[in-house]
Amino acid sequence: MSANIWFFGTGHFAARCLEAIASAYRPALVVTAPPSVAGRGLKTKPSPVEETAKSLGLTLRHSASVNRDEELKALFAQNAPDVILVIDFGQKVGEPWLTGPRCGCINIHPSLLPQYRGAAPVQRAVIDGQAQTGVTLFRLVEKMDAGPVWLQARADIGENETSGELLDRMAALGSAQFAARAPELFGGTAVFAPQDDAAATVAPKIDKAETRLDPTLPAKRVHDLVRGLQPAPGAYFILRGKRVKVQKTECGTASAEQGRLFEKDGIPHLACGEGSVALLVVQPEGKKPMDGAAWLKGIRLENGETIDRP
Repeated sequence: MSANIWFFGTGHFAARCLEAIASAYRPALVVTAPPSVAGRGLKTKPSPVEETAKSLGLTLRHSASVNRDEELKALFAQNAPDVILVIDFGQKVGEPWLTGPRCGCINIHPSLLPQYRGAAPVQRAVIDGQAQTGVTLFRLVEKMDAGPVWLQARADIGENETSGELLDRMAALGSAQFAARAPELFGGTAVFAPQDDAAATVAPKIDKAETRLDPTLPAKRVHDLVRGLQPAPGAYFILRGKRVKVQKTECGTASAEQGRLFEKDGIPHLACGEGSVALLVVQPEGKKPMDGAAWLKGIRLENGETIDRP
């Protein structure tokens, strides 16, 4: 079934969805944020969606604010799309976009709404130690992540799965749901159910203050924080006044003074409130990521040494 589809997106999750959906339903227009300025050389960097759109040969347009973009509105007035897919966009979308398209705006959100509404649903689910999550396809309304639900699909979360790995899986799952059920949407037979606002939970953006490891917590919670913040922004601790990012851990049962670093089978461990975590991959300040065992050999750990306290 042919359809006029526009795609509003910016981040990595959106890029993965765009790539998957375009093989079945090729968007007529992709709208993304202008390139950002980053790095020491202040070079411009295109969004992940821009890179994907260009690789697929899709028509691309930059917009810093779609709600105030008069040229984009003029294009819309000339040939309104059947639907706008708004995914990981980073802008709040208003009119005429919300109700202008025949099928409205559809979002793929990586949680089982109304659970984990907000900017970091996957990271929060992993940090909270959830065993299951999923994706929700719903129609956008003025209130964030509160629109009526069209489709949902559940998925288990692996015990050692990172938020980055899970996000990739949810992009594939949500995109497959859209591609399989899109004929219902375009044919006018899709059924939307209202969300239960009373059951809603929130998933706010990760604050920098949350990324420092707290060794007074049980090992499982420390492990969940590490994988929930991987690949970004990353969890860390301070040792000898310098930051050490932790990229991969494993729960252990050895006990010691909270915050103490010790060696077990050649691998560094951090003692926690209950048990310990093995530091499998770390990134010392100013260096590249390395195997925890190699890091341990280089630091010459002192007996009874602990990480720096806040």
